[in-house]
Amino acid sequence: MTSLDEKLAKMQEILRSLKRVVVAFSAGVDSTFALKVAVDTLGAVNVVAVTAKSDSLAEAEFLEAVKLADQLGVEHVIIETREFDNPDYRANPANRCYYCRSELYERLDTFLVERGLCAAVSGINADDYADWRPGILAAREHGVRAPCAEAGMTKEDIRALSRRLGLPTFDKPAMPCLSSRIQYGEEITTEKLKRIERSEAFLRSLGFRECRVRHHHNLARIELPVSDLDRAMIPETRARIDAALREYGYQYVAIDLRGFRSGSMNEVIAFGERQKGD
Repeated sequence: MTSLDEKLAKMQEILRSLKRVVVAFSAGVDSTFALKVAVDTLGAVNVVAVTAKSDSLAEAEFLEAVKLADQLGVEHVIIETREFDNPDYRANPANRCYYCRSELYERLDTFLVERGLCAAVSGINADDYADWRPGILAAREHGVRAPCAEAGMTKEDIRALSRRLGLPTFDKPAMPCLSSRIQYGEEITTEKLKRIERSEAFLRSLGFRECRVRHHHNLARIELPVSDLDRAMIPETRARIDAALREYGYQYVAIDLRGFRSGSMNEVIAFGERQKGD
């Protein structure tokens, strides 16, 4: 197994070959690490962080991106993306992320030329290639580099190195865009995203650090780590969750007994493939 130091050295070698880069920055574990290593390797003058801002980005995540970029001492540019103008994106097909990433990377193509930068960089890691990630196809089409993945870094590697580098995101729960909470085939709307955002913020206010509110029309399916299920089912806590989410617009509120699973909305894709093969 290649050591963390060897992987980090390989990532730095890749970045040095790119010379001047823009980093697609969401304040997540991976993109924060990619930005930090880029700044340390190339110098802040040769790096620009770009955050895509739209209704699918939770306000708390946007504010954290602004804060982290400032802490890293790097120029931070906000791009208002227009994926909601695309009916293919709003229809929420299984490859929804392709349309979202394509919108961002098209904007970065222009940004690279305007700023005289050499390459766009993402925080994609080696584990991502084993999951359903339509956005990776968009990255390939636009020549976006993934130095973490190219160096063979897994999510665990990135967390370990982030901790070593003193990044506050080293143990941050994954926080994909709000649109990922809506079941495939159900139209994405701003109202639904705000409802999800409020619901998850309420759960975090109760001390549930890792949580998802999966949106199924008028039903909220809450995913929490299995270790948190007993606490969520305390009568008083359960009643507070139910009352709050129904106030936000859900008719039914359910807690998923299987617990939190990253990307659980993709399970229906796998089920569909199994059905075809039966």
